[in-house]
Amino acid sequence: MRFHLALSSCLALAVCGLAAPASADTYPGKPITLVVAYPPGGSTDLTGRALGTELSQRLGVPVIIDNVGGAGGAIGAQKVANAAPDGYTLLAGASNELAIAKLISTSVRYEQKDFTAIGLIASQPLVLVAAPTANVKNTDEFLALIRKNPGKYSYGSSGVGTSLHLAGEMIKQQGGIEMTHVPYRGVAPLTSDLMGGNIDFGMFVLSSALPYIRSGKLVALGTTEARRSTITPDLPALGESAALKNMDIGVWFALVGPAKLPEPVVARLKKALADTLQSPDFRKKMEASSSVVPTAPVDIDKFIGTETAKYRNIVQFANIKE
Repeated sequence: MRFHLALSSCLALAVCGLAAPASADTYPGKPITLVVAYPPGGSTDLTGRALGTELSQRLGVPVIIDNVGGAGGAIGAQKVANAAPDGYTLLAGASNELAIAKLISTSVRYEQKDFTAIGLIASQPLVLVAAPTANVKNTDEFLALIRKNPGKYSYGSSGVGTSLHLAGEMIKQQGGIEMTHVPYRGVAPLTSDLMGGNIDFGMFVLSSALPYIRSGKLVALGTTEARRSTITPDLPALGESAALKNMDIGVWFALVGPAKLPEPVVARLKKALADTLQSPDFRKKMEASSSVVPTAPVDIDKFIGTETAKYRNIVQFANIKE
C-alpha cells in the first residue's frame, strides 16, 4: 500500500511538472528554431542569422535557422502561427509577411492576433533609382518628367504586393502621378534592365541598390523614409520634396512567436532581444547590411498595427490583389 501511495504521489508530481507553465528559470531548456520565411542570402536571412547568433549567446541554447521560403514569406509565417506556444519556434519576420500579405492575398490564413509580437529588430529604407538613360538627377526632375508624360514611364520592383511595390504606389498616390508597375522575379533582372535602358525607374531595398549607386551605374533619386538614413546621409529622402513630404515606408524586421506564449517566456525573449539591440557587434552587422537598429523602446503591437493601416491605405488606392 505504501508503495502504491508513493508511486501515485510521484506520478501526480510528474503530471503537475508537465502541466506547469514555463518560467524564466526553466526556459529555454532545448534548442530554439528561428524561422526565416525566405531562402538564404537575402536581407531577412542576414538579419535572422545575426539575431540567432546573439540570442543563442544570451539564452544559452543553440538557435537553429530554418529557411522556409515561399508565397512572399507567408508559408514560413504560417508555420510559426501553427507552432506550439512554448517559445521554441520563433519567426524573424519582415513587413511583407507580418503586415502586407494578408491585405492582398485571400490564401493567407493567419492574422496579427495569431502571433505574439516580441520586438522590432531593425528597419531599412527603400530607394527610388533611375537608369542613367532617364536623364533625371533628383526627385523634382523625376516628378516633372512623369507629370509631363502621364502613363508613359514605368517603374520596376521585385514583385506584386512587396514593400517595394507599395512604396512605388505611395509615390504615385502622394505625388499625383501616373506610372506603370512592372514586377520582376527578383533584383537581378530588374538591375539588368535598368542598366540596359529597358526600364527607366526602379524601387530597391537600399542594401541591394547601394553598390550600383556608388559605382554610378544607377542614379539615386531618394530614400523612402521620413528622414535621410543614418547609413546614407548623403542620399536625399523623397520626403524632402514638398510633393512627397509624407513619404515614410521601408522594410522592417520583427521577432514574433505563436499566439499565447507564456508571459515568462515573452519576458525572457524581450530581455534577450533588448540586450541584442545594444550589442556593438550586432549593430555593426546591421549597419553593414544598410539596416538601422532602433535606439529607443518600440511598442511593437502598436507599431505593426500602424504599419498595417498604412499599407492597407496604399493597397486600396492601387487596388492590389493576388
